[in-house]
Amino acid sequence: MQNNRLKRIAKLLSAALVLAVLTTGCVDEAALVQDRAAHNETVTAVTEGTLPASRTGQTPVARNGKLSVVGTNLCNSEGTPVQLKGVSTHGIAWFPQYINRDAFITLRDDWNADIIRLAMYTQEYGGYRSGGNREELKNKVKEGVNLCTELGLYCIVDWHILSDGNPNDSKEDAKAFFAEMSATYAGNNNVIYELCNEPNGGTNWNQIKQYADEVIPVIRANSPDAIILVGTPTWSQDVDQVAANPVANGHNVMYSLHFYAATHTDWIRNKLRTAHDAGTPVFVSECSICDASGNGNIDYNSAEQWMSLLSEYKVAYICWNLSNKNESSSVIASWCNKTSGWTEDELSETGRFFRNKMRQ
Repeated sequence: MQNNRLKRIAKLLSAALVLAVLTTGCVDEAALVQDRAAHNETVTAVTEGTLPASRTGQTPVARNGKLSVVGTNLCNSEGTPVQLKGVSTHGIAWFPQYINRDAFITLRDDWNADIIRLAMYTQEYGGYRSGGNREELKNKVKEGVNLCTELGLYCIVDWHILSDGNPNDSKEDAKAFFAEMSATYAGNNNVIYELCNEPNGGTNWNQIKQYADEVIPVIRANSPDAIILVGTPTWSQDVDQVAANPVANGHNVMYSLHFYAATHTDWIRNKLRTAHDAGTPVFVSECSICDASGNGNIDYNSAEQWMSLLSEYKVAYICWNLSNKNESSSVIASWCNKTSGWTEDELSETGRFFRNKMRQ
């Protein structure tokens, strides 16, 4: 029935093109060729059911509604497993310009992205706990959330610890931050909370669990059913350690896995397999196809293996990062200063890879 409806729309589009030619009485041949190409692309997209959100009226949130965690799966409002795909900002203190309406529309409609991650660094220069203007940073996060809400996108509010590798070091600040954010967006069904980006520096799972067990209730007081992501040891790689001692309140909680394909190969993919087999719900809240430095060589073979495994398990993934920083993991070419509407040529190799994957 759905397919028949789409075919009817395609026929209407064809009729509209003919009518436009007949009523104008004259035709610019070059323009007509261009219009025909665009029209054919639209008709193909309609009949295949792949038209972007803005042209079908179905945004990611409209399609999927309120999310929940069922077993190892992230599921839509009907309980059907979904695989969200999206893009993470770089540090919003350094690249705030990419949090804008047109950028998010480009990611939603051209890339077919479902979700935007808003990365707020905590300890690095200009971060929330290292000299940054806290009110400005919170307002930038809120700007991103509000845009995602307007555009029907899911979003992740990311407490982006890195050099402060033990999340307990920033626990009180994190509790205050998440209390404010979860109260502000208590009525939203599109906001996901990421408690600690990449615990590292010898921080073990028991320490991370202790932190999560204190921060989760702060969010739950305002947003009882929001999806919450908990980082794992060794820069969010050790998801295989969670099953033996999960967080106390596991309702709608998932565990973060990060990978950089040129560094993290089968030995990290096997951690995902182990976690999945043990019933641990995993969310890849950051990944790229280069090495773990965020720069250097790209490994397409490993990247394809990752994409295949994530697809098999329906694991959500967020690619790093939305900026034109001169490094391999940035999705925009370093010479391109546009903050939206990027052509394929204006993307980096990483940008082209993830755009193509999301459009599939």
